[in-house]
Amino acid sequence: MAASELYTKFARIWIPDPEEVWKSAELLKDYKPGDKVLHLRLEEGKDLEYCLDPKTKELPPLRNPDILVGENDLTALSYLHEPAVLHNLKVRFIDSKLIYTYCGIVLVAINPYEQLPIYGEDIINAYSGQNMGDMDPHIFAVAEEAYKQMARDERNQSIIVSGESGAGKTVSAKYAMRYFATVSGSASEANVEEKVLASNPIMESIGNAKTTRNDNSSRFGKYIEIGFDKRYRIIGANMRTYLLEKSRVVFQAEEERNYHIFYQLCASAALSEFKTLRLGNANYFHYTKQGGNPVIDGIDDAKEMVNTRQACTLLGISDSYQMGIFRILAGILHLGNVGFTSRDSDSCTIPPKHEPLTIFCDLMGVEYEEMSHWLCHRKLATATETYIKPISKLQAINARDALAKHIYANLFNWIVNHVNKALHSAVKQHSFIGVLDIYGFETFEINSFEQFCINYANEKLQQQFNMHVFKLEQEEYMKEQIPWTLIDFYDNQPCINLIEAKMGILDLLDEECKMPKGSDGSWAQKLYNTHLNKCALFEKPRMSNKAFIIQHFADKVEYQCEGFLEKNKDTVYEEQIKVLKSSKKFKLLPELFRDEGKVLSPTSATTSGRTPLSRTVVKPAKTRPGQASKEHKKTVGHQFRNSLHLLMETLNATTPHYVRCIKPNDFKFPFTFDEKRAVQQLRACGVLETIRISAAGFPSRWTYQEFFSRYRVLMKQKDVLSDRKQTCKNVLEKLILDKDKYQFGKTKIFFRAGQVAYLEKIRADKLRAACIRIQKTIRGWLMRKKYLRMRKAAITIQRYVRGYQARCYVKFLRRTRAATIIQKFQRMYVVRKRYQRMQAVTIALQSLLRGYMARNKYQQMLREHKAIIIQKRMRGWLARVHYHRSLKAIVYLQCCYRRMMAKRELKKLKIEARSVERYKKLNIGMENKIMQLQRKIDEQNKEYKSLLEKLTSLENTYSSETEKLRNDVERLRVSEEEAKNATNRVLSLQDEVAKLRKDLQRTQSEKKTIEEWADKYKLENEQLVSELKEQNTLLKNEKEELNRRICDQAKEFTETMEKKLAEETKQLELDLNDERLRYQNLLNEFSRLEERYDDLKDEMNFMVSIPKPGHKRTDSTHSSNESEYTFSSEITEADDLPLRTEEPSEKKTPLDMSLFLKLQKRVTELEQEKQSLQDELDRKEEQALRAKTREEERPPMRGAELEYESLKRQELESENKKLKNELNELQKALMEKSSPEVTAPGAPAYRVLLDQLTSVSEELEVRKEEVLILRSQLVSQKEAIQPKNTMTDSTILLEDVQKMKDKGEIAQAYIGLKETNRQSPQDYHMLNEDGELWLVYEGLKQANRLLESQLQSQKKTHENELEALRGEIQSLKEENNRQQQLLAQNLQLPPEARIEASLQHEITRLTNENLYYEELYADDPMKYQSYRISLYKRMIDLMEQLEKQDKTVRKLKKQLKVFAKKIGELEVGQMENISPGQIIDEPIRPVNIPRKEKDFQGMLEYKKEDEPKLIKNLILDLKPRGVAVNLIPGLPAYILFMCVRHADYLNDDQKVRSLLTSTINGIKKILKKRGDDFETVSFWLSNTCRFLHCLKQYSGEEGFMKNNTPRQNEHCLTNFDLAEYRQVLSDLAIQIYQQLVRVLENILQPMIVSGMLEHETIQGVSGVKPTGLRKRTSSIADEGTYTLDSIIRQLNTFHSVMCQHGMDPELIKQVVKQMFYIVGAVTLNNLLLRKDMCSWSKGMQIRYNVSQLEEWLRDKNLMNSGAKETLEPLIQAAQLLQVKKKTDEDAEAICSMCNALTTAQIVKVLNLYTPVNEFEERVLVSFIRTIQMRLRDRKDSPQLLMDAKHIFPVTFPFNPSSLALETIQIPASLGLGFILRV
Repeated sequence: MAASELYTKFARIWIPDPEEVWKSAELLKDYKPGDKVLHLRLEEGKDLEYCLDPKTKELPPLRNPDILVGENDLTALSYLHEPAVLHNLKVRFIDSKLIYTYCGIVLVAINPYEQLPIYGEDIINAYSGQNMGDMDPHIFAVAEEAYKQMARDERNQSIIVSGESGAGKTVSAKYAMRYFATVSGSASEANVEEKVLASNPIMESIGNAKTTRNDNSSRFGKYIEIGFDKRYRIIGANMRTYLLEKSRVVFQAEEERNYHIFYQLCASAALSEFKTLRLGNANYFHYTKQGGNPVIDGIDDAKEMVNTRQACTLLGISDSYQMGIFRILAGILHLGNVGFTSRDSDSCTIPPKHEPLTIFCDLMGVEYEEMSHWLCHRKLATATETYIKPISKLQAINARDALAKHIYANLFNWIVNHVNKALHSAVKQHSFIGVLDIYGFETFEINSFEQFCINYANEKLQQQFNMHVFKLEQEEYMKEQIPWTLIDFYDNQPCINLIEAKMGILDLLDEECKMPKGSDGSWAQKLYNTHLNKCALFEKPRMSNKAFIIQHFADKVEYQCEGFLEKNKDTVYEEQIKVLKSSKKFKLLPELFRDEGKVLSPTSATTSGRTPLSRTVVKPAKTRPGQASKEHKKTVGHQFRNSLHLLMETLNATTPHYVRCIKPNDFKFPFTFDEKRAVQQLRACGVLETIRISAAGFPSRWTYQEFFSRYRVLMKQKDVLSDRKQTCKNVLEKLILDKDKYQFGKTKIFFRAGQVAYLEKIRADKLRAACIRIQKTIRGWLMRKKYLRMRKAAITIQRYVRGYQARCYVKFLRRTRAATIIQKFQRMYVVRKRYQRMQAVTIALQSLLRGYMARNKYQQMLREHKAIIIQKRMRGWLARVHYHRSLKAIVYLQCCYRRMMAKRELKKLKIEARSVERYKKLNIGMENKIMQLQRKIDEQNKEYKSLLEKLTSLENTYSSETEKLRNDVERLRVSEEEAKNATNRVLSLQDEVAKLRKDLQRTQSEKKTIEEWADKYKLENEQLVSELKEQNTLLKNEKEELNRRICDQAKEFTETMEKKLAEETKQLELDLNDERLRYQNLLNEFSRLEERYDDLKDEMNFMVSIPKPGHKRTDSTHSSNESEYTFSSEITEADDLPLRTEEPSEKKTPLDMSLFLKLQKRVTELEQEKQSLQDELDRKEEQALRAKTREEERPPMRGAELEYESLKRQELESENKKLKNELNELQKALMEKSSPEVTAPGAPAYRVLLDQLTSVSEELEVRKEEVLILRSQLVSQKEAIQPKNTMTDSTILLEDVQKMKDKGEIAQAYIGLKETNRQSPQDYHMLNEDGELWLVYEGLKQANRLLESQLQSQKKTHENELEALRGEIQSLKEENNRQQQLLAQNLQLPPEARIEASLQHEITRLTNENLYYEELYADDPMKYQSYRISLYKRMIDLMEQLEKQDKTVRKLKKQLKVFAKKIGELEVGQMENISPGQIIDEPIRPVNIPRKEKDFQGMLEYKKEDEPKLIKNLILDLKPRGVAVNLIPGLPAYILFMCVRHADYLNDDQKVRSLLTSTINGIKKILKKRGDDFETVSFWLSNTCRFLHCLKQYSGEEGFMKNNTPRQNEHCLTNFDLAEYRQVLSDLAIQIYQQLVRVLENILQPMIVSGMLEHETIQGVSGVKPTGLRKRTSSIADEGTYTLDSIIRQLNTFHSVMCQHGMDPELIKQVVKQMFYIVGAVTLNNLLLRKDMCSWSKGMQIRYNVSQLEEWLRDKNLMNSGAKETLEPLIQAAQLLQVKKKTDEDAEAICSMCNALTTAQIVKVLNLYTPVNEFEERVLVSFIRTIQMRLRDRKDSPQLLMDAKHIFPVTFPFNPSSLALETIQIPASLGLGFILRV
């Protein structure tokens, strides 16, 4: 079809307009070829005649159909031209509030100047993993595409962000980096992604400034390479910067600011750390006040300073370096305030002690005189001499500004370099994604060198962009095998050659800079001579000789030559730099200028030391000697050209992605669109060039299936073939006659521009005709239905009126009869009530009087009885008190006398022990005595063990008797309390009787007065009756009215209360669910951490298993340097031993929770005792240290003395260790062979032994002190003798002696030494020359005597201890006999006297025991206190044991009753069923008895060593599918529980604990191994719940036994309470449930969007719109596409698997609810992010799909599961797409209907709503505003998307099993033959 044929009447076109750029108009009549004028009507109703261009006769562009307006991709428009692009962007931006739009491969981003909630974590998760065309345009979609292509194609990527200042480039780049940081994560623990994001605040503060167009304009370009490892996780980053605008440091235009960091410093000047910088307000400094507006609205510079410092800290810039940076920046500000005074025209000076310069010099650490001199002078160097020349004031000011700029530029590069170092990673980089944030094309009234460089860079980028777009377009045609011709596109290579080629503008500029007298004017003349009239792109302005014009790709730009040379040279006086380098007080300042010769320039693209991250590295040329100085002299233009070439090489080596940022207006108004500015930027950024290239070919592209689905209405039935491709060809040949307008590719149909609009017009016409026909038929049907309905209504009204009249008459008759009956019964009721009242009063008086008399008699008897008891008790107490006092006094006197005698004896023994003669006597026969003593000790040990056994038996007897007495005491207390309560009740009743008597008398008197008054007022009452009757009628009326009101109020109150109650109930349920969800989330986090811990543990084990060379260090607890003066108590040794032995098992098996709980109490006791022992150990160590220091203070000994001392020490140490070993063996024997009660910390025997050990250790300390005294005496004697140095090699001998470990080795060495000396008498005489050997021998003898004395003392001590133990055992025997006698006597007494006597005996016994221990510990209050504490602990333990025994007794009684009953039933049944003759005559066949099965008790027996085999066969190797199909559901759970029952039956707590722990760990292991298999997870969730229910059902608790059969009650656990393990299993079930949800979510996730949104379940309803270059996922059901049937089939699979596994129905409901929530949330989230899905027809599709899901719920009887409610937000969103959206009534209906959607979601759906067909209408902006106003008071979440990862809290309702355990058979397929049924 020819293009001119589309210009028919009512066709809409675009015409140029000076204000709006393009204006819409409508043709009033058809256009005919040759017409020169078009008759148009504008949208405002004005008629217009539009004249065509007589030369070109070009028709104005056509307007696209409304259904194509607002498309996500501009290339999807049928008519591709400038007005269509501009209008589409405006509609999306203004009406739909959408700032992103695709234009082929370009993302167009319009700055909204408003914060939008579209960058949250939920949005990032929604875009992650999605195809680029599937979701609405977004910067995250571009970032995801780059990330995906990097991973898929193994190729580096680049995102090029460009645009004007203020268009939002920096923000777009920032969000792209945030996306990478969030999606990829960090490969190390250094949080690289946080550092990458933290670099933004730093770079913005030092590189961004406020301009007239943007409050946060980037004044430099940057390219950030984000590096990734092989797993595509961020490992580092690198930043390159381009062309920092240094001139802004010293000059700002009106309404502009300097860089942000200066104002942040001034705002933070009040901080203490900034006091030294001497800063003030920004208006004080010349460099910050020129713009006149130092404050940005809404920005707090002080807060921004805090953010900047935090970012510096995160990137590793220390506080000292930060303060250095701030000093330099403050110095720049003070330097700007330096003023100059002119001496003459050629010289100037600085005033002396100029404050700004003084501050600058102080901050920089330089000399004031040098800096002031070189600011006013310069050095000129010639070939022979050097001159110092003064400079003028203007030159000085320029030099000052140049210095400030140079310092800032170097500081900027230093910070960039430091940031790169912080972001650099040592890990090898695999690939990278570069983000280029660079300035866009710029043109101002005055354009200088900066604009020239910026536009030069944009020319290079535009060339690269054009080549890439052209390449993609041609590749598409080749891929589809379409014949194509070369598309002509704009190539800006001539413009680039004009700038950078040989003799180009940059070359001429560099050449002029080298000239001694070069100027801007001479350079301009060279440009004119070289390029004017020779290059079409170069022009000269008419009115200027110092300017030139370049025709760029976007526009013509006029550049002013003034300042080009100065900016290109970037001259700074070398002397000023030298002064700064000479700073010694400030280390950072010289560091800035240290590498100046190595770097390219302050504006260089690459920084020194940079390591390129890309794999495509551009190698720099090799530097030659002397090249550094030349490099330093390179011009700015030359350096910029080199850095730009490097950038282009990097971009060409990557796959580019383009983001074009558009500034909608110059006033920063939110969502305001200026067409002129937008078109200007669209032309400059290449978007229109992309459109032009696309329009030159075939811009509209459809797949065959999409075309068929969309235009099926244009086909007849006979045209539809099985081959879709052929069908489309046949139809197109009929509809479009010109074959050049379309082409058939392999998979797509390609259309020329305008053809889709033509097809849409034909489709719309056909649909309109069909709609008219449908409307005609429907209207007739509606009118006919209305008439029939009115006729039926009239008949119904007549029938009801007649019935009403008849009912009224019947009601009157019934009320008359009812009134008569009511009167009769009322009169009877009054008389009966009066009689009953009198009768009740009489009976009450009689009962009170009789009760009073009886209580008085009882009270008198009770008082007499109590008096007798009190007298008896008092007399007994007085006698006992007197006896105890006497006994205590006698005992005290005895103790005092014995202590005195013991002290005298001890003193004598000490004197004898110190005498030398004593040692000599004791030395005789020492070895024989030691052997005899050792035998005696062994015999005593045997006696001691036998005594301990007797003591244990007595202790048990004593505890049982004590328990009985305690029970008797409790019963007495209860009876006494009951008696007291009865007495109190009697007294209260007596008081009540007295009160009643008084009331009776008062009532009688009142009765008399009332009767008198009654007669008096009887007459008056009769008179008032008549008046009251009249008032009564009035009151009745009022009463009825009030009753009616009260009823109404009651109803309202009831309704409000019900509402409040419902709300409170709902709130409580929500709180409960929140709490449950919080707990389950914590549990989920715990399981995740547990898995992480297991992984780390495996890694650690793996690392440990690797053998390492070198010495293995022993444990520090096994050190040999223990103090020889310390002993550890037996409780420490006994408790340490099991802990050490259990360490390996703890590493292999997880912690047993029940054991942990039981040991907690014991641990606290051990810690207390450990602390006391540690204190004692510290004290002993201090004594040893003091002794050691005293020895060190003595003068050093000679070799012989050292040898002697070492021998003595070794001998003593060996003896000491031997004694220690003996004591430890004794302690172990006591701990192992004695009972726990005896050796418990509170037992008397334990305390006695502990006291004995303490006394032994004290005695040992005394002996050691004596040994030290003796040693000192011997040393003093040896010093008296003058030895000679005849001892050879004494140090070697000393070392050998020290290596000997015990006394035997030392003795053997001594004998060998003697024999050696005998064999060589000469040597002997040499050694014994001065009697040294004799001294050694004497020392050994004395040491032996000392040891013998110690042994004797220990022997005596031990004998004393044995005697004490024997005495105590004897006393215990006597006490036991006495208790038995008392018990026999008590049994003969009556019950009341028995209790009293037992109490009396118990009190007497306890008193005696307390007196005994008071006497025993009279000298040591601390020991007595510890005894009391241990006694209390023991009492508590006994009470706990008593409670446990009571519980056990109750359980055993219950079981005994059950067993007795069962045995009786069995005996009766056997006697009834079996006759005596049968018993005698019939043979016995035990194998074939049919009743054998009834003997099974529902238990399974296994051996302890078979437990791993059981877990392996039943859990780890079990295949869920075979079990679910062939066996009963939950069989593994039943088997495990029956094994637990048998362990419980055996009362083996270790076996129960081990089995349960292994079961839980086995389930966790199998789920970790096969956790992604739904069947496995479902199977073990079902079995875990069944196991949990079994533990509850058979726990013996009444709440769980209600539904049990009697047989099941017999199977209850008898010995153990497994409530703690039930909680552990419940937590495990929660973890499995969450894992199940994750598995089904992973399975359902790919199906949901395709099946619920994209697939057309109702074919032909919506059709498909054109999609443009960014193809979305096809909505037509291909072979690999998921449909709604796929989802339902998957749901059926899930449901059938769970049912086969026997999962609880309530749990299945919860799983289904969670599945439906996932379906609804994912569908709604995608709907909110896809504009192409928000249409009326898509709403119908969604509602149909939801109805199918509801039908599935009904089929499965799951409608009450709550699953339907989770789809409510999706249902309301679908309804919102279908309802009317015009009037205020529609708005009210929407607000009331969409209560499950948030305000943000409602507004988003309305903004995204897009017509698919002509009959649909767009939603007006005013209607959306109305919705927002109505919903502004609604309090809901501002979050746009639903949390698709949310998991509802799960509960496990108790579900008992009716299956009898004894009937369960174990199949052979499970491999459990080692288990026996019991």
